[in-house]
Amino acid sequence: MSSEQSPDIIKSEANGGDDTSKFYIEHAKDFVELHDQVEASVNLLDSLETFLATFQNDLSAVSGQISDLQSRSKEYDARLSGRKKIEKPLSNLISDLSIGPELTKLILDTPVGEPWIGAIEEFEQRLEAIKARARVKAARDMSDVAEGLRIVAATKLRAFFLSAMQPIRNNISTNMHVLQTSVFLKYRPLFAFLQRRAKSVAQELQRTYTGAARLYYETGFRRYTRSLGYIKARVIEKSTMIGNISSDPSAQEFMDPERLSYAKLDGPSVTLAYMADDRQHKEPTEALFRATLMVLMDNGSTEYAFISKFFQEPASIQTPSPLLRSPVFTPSNLNFGEDRPPTETATESVSPSRRTSAYLNPPPPATRDNNKEQRAMFDGMWKQIMDPAIQYCQTFIATTLDPPPPVVPLLTMIKLNQNALEESQKRECYPLETFLIGLKLQMWPIFQKEMNAHIESLKKLVDGSGGGLLTRGVVLKDSSIQLVAQRYTSLFTAFVALTGQEEEAMLFSSLVRLRQEVNRMITTQAAKHKDPARSAAYLSSTYEILLHNLSTGPHSTTHPKAQAEVAHWRQREEEARRRIVLSRR
Repeated sequence: MSSEQSPDIIKSEANGGDDTSKFYIEHAKDFVELHDQVEASVNLLDSLETFLATFQNDLSAVSGQISDLQSRSKEYDARLSGRKKIEKPLSNLISDLSIGPELTKLILDTPVGEPWIGAIEEFEQRLEAIKARARVKAARDMSDVAEGLRIVAATKLRAFFLSAMQPIRNNISTNMHVLQTSVFLKYRPLFAFLQRRAKSVAQELQRTYTGAARLYYETGFRRYTRSLGYIKARVIEKSTMIGNISSDPSAQEFMDPERLSYAKLDGPSVTLAYMADDRQHKEPTEALFRATLMVLMDNGSTEYAFISKFFQEPASIQTPSPLLRSPVFTPSNLNFGEDRPPTETATESVSPSRRTSAYLNPPPPATRDNNKEQRAMFDGMWKQIMDPAIQYCQTFIATTLDPPPPVVPLLTMIKLNQNALEESQKRECYPLETFLIGLKLQMWPIFQKEMNAHIESLKKLVDGSGGGLLTRGVVLKDSSIQLVAQRYTSLFTAFVALTGQEEEAMLFSSLVRLRQEVNRMITTQAAKHKDPARSAAYLSSTYEILLHNLSTGPHSTTHPKAQAEVAHWRQREEEARRRIVLSRR
């Protein structure tokens, strides 16, 4: 302040200073308290700053831990996803490889029975699965256990089938075909298991069955043909030649139409062995031949059908799908943390329905070479079993053909053999066809020889009826001519009744030759009448007898050969009538 200031101002300022000091002095306590409060606030702010700095550091640490937890959570989620994807395939893998206690207990502790059928199929699936997954350690660990169970199962099945074959060897009264159906075919899956898993045992059982069945059929056919031989010995039937007029002139004895039914497979019932015990029981030759052939055909074809079904090469068990052996089952690739998207392939590969259908579906057809090998094996086995039976049948049939039976029964036997051959072809019994074809080739020459004998006997009768200085003539009566004509029509109608619509050249060519001799005999007899009218009348009446007999036989009149035969004799009869008319003019 300048010295020039007035005293009043200085004085007022001095008074004002005193007032301010007085003010501060009066409020000094308040100012002190305010100062203390400010310091306390500053200290509090410093503490809060320190706390916030510490909290920020802790929060940063917590944030890092949360980030770490989030990373671990993502890792756990990835592992869980991988395990969920592998859970179902791995479960199926364990299911395929494991052999349950119930299955193990059944194989080890129970006898072979119906429960074994399904159990063996399941066990074989396990064996196939273990074999297919040999790279998996669990499969290798299970292989020893599975092999032990396989040996036990094969041993029990061998004993079971051997005991089933025992009745065949011990008792001829055993019903072979019932045993085959109710036991062997019923347990066919068990034998197929042996064929696939124990071939030596299956081959042993096959040899054992072959020997037992051979003995069974050998004994049965030996006894049966022996009984038929007893019956045959009671009837000695000689062949009567058509030109032998000195024999019994009964045409019914020359040919019995009822005996033609023995040419049919569905004809009369076969002769049974016990009938031989009745000493009064008799059967014609063709009936005994039919009984032999029918019994052989039925037993042989049934046996062949059984062999081809029971002993056929079994279908191989379908191996697990390659998809089931994909890398998802490889131990080195079991990465549970890898996030693989599910694929349709992996899902389908472990579907139980797909595995079941793959096992039950039939295998593809065998190749032609395999079929030939199978058939050769079946044929060889059938021959080993049935050869003794065939030999007994051949021996008995030889007795029916030597001496030869009459020509109509012989043709009946030939036709029966032909029908049996066709039936065997339908039943696909190939080895039996060979036997029947050989029998056919054996009987046809005998039949041809007998027909030639008939023709020659009639030729001799006609040639010898004239007589002469150096020959003893045979006087032919009209009744003898009628007898021969009746025998001829009996032969013809029987031949037609035994044949179908098809042409049989050799059979009817012999009948044509025989007809020529019959016609020559009739014309020769008619020529003995000096009167042309009487000669023509004789021809006409004889032809009418022939036509009447041809229309009343057991044959079908619609057969082409029957119609041709009637036309032939009707033409002859019409010519004879014209001669009668001409001779009377």
